[in-house]
Amino acid sequence: MEKLGRNDKCWCGSGKKYKSCHMAIDDKIHYYELQGHIVPDRDMLKTPEQIEGIRVSSKINVAVLDAVEKMIGPGVSTEEIDKLVYDMTTEMGGIPAPLNYDGFPKSVCTSINEVVCHGIPSSDVILKDGDIVNVDVSTIYNGYFSDSSRMFCIGKVDAEKEKLVRVARECIDLGLEQVKPWNFLGDMAQAINDHAKANGYSVVVDIGGHGVGLEFHEEPFVSYVTKKGTEMLMVPSMVFTIEPMINAGTCEIEIDEADGWTVYTADRKPSAQWEVTVVVIDDGYEILTW
Repeated sequence: MEKLGRNDKCWCGSGKKYKSCHMAIDDKIHYYELQGHIVPDRDMLKTPEQIEGIRVSSKINVAVLDAVEKMIGPGVSTEEIDKLVYDMTTEMGGIPAPLNYDGFPKSVCTSINEVVCHGIPSSDVILKDGDIVNVDVSTIYNGYFSDSSRMFCIGKVDAEKEKLVRVARECIDLGLEQVKPWNFLGDMAQAINDHAKANGYSVVVDIGGHGVGLEFHEEPFVSYVTKKGTEMLMVPSMVFTIEPMINAGTCEIEIDEADGWTVYTADRKPSAQWEVTVVVIDDGYEILTW
């Protein structure tokens, strides 16, 4: 890490002197590092310019999900959702981040009932009354990435699925309460995991959240099954997703061997997930996407 003098310009690009910008934060990060905690590298902390770029990308992301919310319902195919996401994203000057990412064939992930994540849209998959579906939209705009998903209840959903969707949303809210400088990612994870377990659910272990902004998936990996006081220190200007996958049954998952993408619950019980992108700020957090 470059050693800066007090009166040098800050590394973050703010134009301020280091002593009046990031020096105190860097000193505090170093203190936690000396205590044996995991701390973010400087390249995990976004500059004000980068955060603004992610914020603009996020506006497209949210607008697309808002449009999905207006059109989704019984009789709609997941291919129609994919077309809307592609058309609207590109019309607004963006690029759907999932399209061709590591070979993923579509512009959005649509995960229904027992599908945990990475469901591939198809004209053969028609939403029906009683389904729950996660629509995961990720956007690139001017080189900046944003990421968000919402759950939708299709028609009349039974009480058990409705509760799962609601509790998954509550997990996000409880996790957000722990997002503040000098807390740990494990603080957020335990709040989420405790609430899921209290309601009889499990949290997927093998797939979690991630840093985002300059790439689709960045460090750190964000777990939702770790303990308070563990994992990476949260520091102002960190940007990451909160997206726990809450399963009605076992936390175990299986990947479809045929397509290599679709992730199912091992017991084929339903799963629910909401996703937000957040930036840690001086007094807590700012939600960039929901």
